[in-house]
Amino acid sequence: MSRIAIPAVQNATGATAEVYGRVRKIAGGSVPNLFAALGHLAPATLNAALDAEGALASSSLSKRDLETIKLLVSELTGCDYCVAAHVMLGKMTGLSPEALKNIRSGQATGDARRDALIRFVLNLQTTRGTIGESELAAIRAAGYSDTQLAEISLAIAMTIFTNTFNRINDTEVDFPPVK
Repeated sequence: MSRIAIPAVQNATGATAEVYGRVRKIAGGSVPNLFAALGHLAPATLNAALDAEGALASSSLSKRDLETIKLLVSELTGCDYCVAAHVMLGKMTGLSPEALKNIRSGQATGDARRDALIRFVLNLQTTRGTIGESELAAIRAAGYSDTQLAEISLAIAMTIFTNTFNRINDTEVDFPPVK
């Protein structure tokens, strides 16, 4: 059970009700527990996060790239909530169960471009973001542009934000369990 008590979503008013409406449009009518908590506590913060996620959705990174980044970061951070969410979303983008398993463990998937992204994100997350010229050259050689490097940075930052809040709240997972 989550640590922060959240009133029933249907009872929300004002800015909270407005941001829940926005979430429902994005999430097919539901308000996942993470968004219910953030919307109740800090609707402006949730709106900012949704704006950032909107920027990522219209970025030059593919949905599979975004889910690769978000899943790997969530696994490294230890956020069970986000791991479950991004396994489900990764499946929806067409990532295979084997690829998802390999992404979670930081292992090769057999897709050279995806594997370069995994190595790059893993390196960023395990070296406090300090990368050498060879790592930068490798991600560029895999076909990622400088614009995409900025987008990768935003994807990592947004994932760490949700991971951190979920760790504080111990947000109850409302996605299919990960095996």
